[in-house]
Amino acid sequence: MQTAGVKKKPEGSLTSFNPSQAAERYLENLAAELDVPPSRYEEATDRYKSVGAWLDREGSTLKDYAPDVYVQGSFRLGTPIRPINDDEHYDIDLVCELQVGKHAVTQQEIKALLGREMKMYADRYGMSEPSEGRRCWTLEYAEGAQFHLDALPAIPDAARQRVLLEQSSLSTDWVETSIAITDVDHPNYQRNAEDWPHSNPRGFTLWFRSRMAEAFERLRESMALEARASVEEVPSYSVKTPLQQAVQLLKRHRDVMFASDPENKPISVIITTLAGLSYANESNVAHALANILARMDQHIKTRNGVTWIENPADPRENFADRWQSEPQRKVRFYSWLAGARETWGNLMEQSGRDRLVETASAAVGERVARSASNTLMSPSNRVVTAFRRVAS
Repeated sequence: MQTAGVKKKPEGSLTSFNPSQAAERYLENLAAELDVPPSRYEEATDRYKSVGAWLDREGSTLKDYAPDVYVQGSFRLGTPIRPINDDEHYDIDLVCELQVGKHAVTQQEIKALLGREMKMYADRYGMSEPSEGRRCWTLEYAEGAQFHLDALPAIPDAARQRVLLEQSSLSTDWVETSIAITDVDHPNYQRNAEDWPHSNPRGFTLWFRSRMAEAFERLRESMALEARASVEEVPSYSVKTPLQQAVQLLKRHRDVMFASDPENKPISVIITTLAGLSYANESNVAHALANILARMDQHIKTRNGVTWIENPADPRENFADRWQSEPQRKVRFYSWLAGARETWGNLMEQSGRDRLVETASAAVGERVARSASNTLMSPSNRVVTAFRRVAS
């Protein structure tokens, strides 16, 4: 049998990884240990639907604007991870999209409208008053819930963004879901203007899902067959593709590496974007992780002397924009990438349980590393079992 290990390429080129069979299984188990349990997905769904129902109720000051409330961020992408400890919270990131034009409202006005309703919601359910951030309103749930919810006010912005992208000869593939958002630091925050901050979380989700569509359908069909259920009965959150698992492993390694300096850790959207661009439909998490790590920095470009990580859903946006004014962020990203390559590369060489656990502990923490080694059930069967619990 061929010996597995890490193969070094000449200086200046990428590192190639060749995982052992034991490492392949162990990485599947690690990803499963990091994943959020089905009950948490259900709880997150219940919470954002409750807010949406409140904003659209009879008597809501927002009802005439037909509020569309939806999740963005890791819960929408299927890449959330369990908190490292009981002091950390799950973040539920919501968008509250209102059907109104920029000529009719200012950023400040829709921020205030949403804030008023969020305060009334908190009072109705005996919660602390929401706090106002630069862009969002934040609800903190009761002690022990381990949730907080960030609600972002927004309005549709597809028409303007299409014009701007076409003027720059950039792709408009995902532009139809573009939104304009609020930011108290924006120069037009208090006045009517066409120029607002912009975003496109739905477009980003569609792009991310397109990168793993084939793997998702293959896994969902396999799970339905094993569970003797229809494909439609398998909740999408119970399907974890190798891309999603790889992102979860990379984010946890990032969190552990920057545990003493969380404010300066590489941001999740950069890790997720580079992983999505690097994923090539690998069939398991070990090979997906190996190839993503080898390819990630190939997708970091330079435009007019500026380091650029393009938002696939909005090519005018640079996810690495702060690297210019805060160059230490670029240094920290490459430090993290080098550490991830070394740690996961070392793990992929291992075949023995003790060495796998020892190596993984540096990346995900000792508790998760040991728990993954004690899991006897195959990852696919574990997912099917979890799905059956939800279905029942």
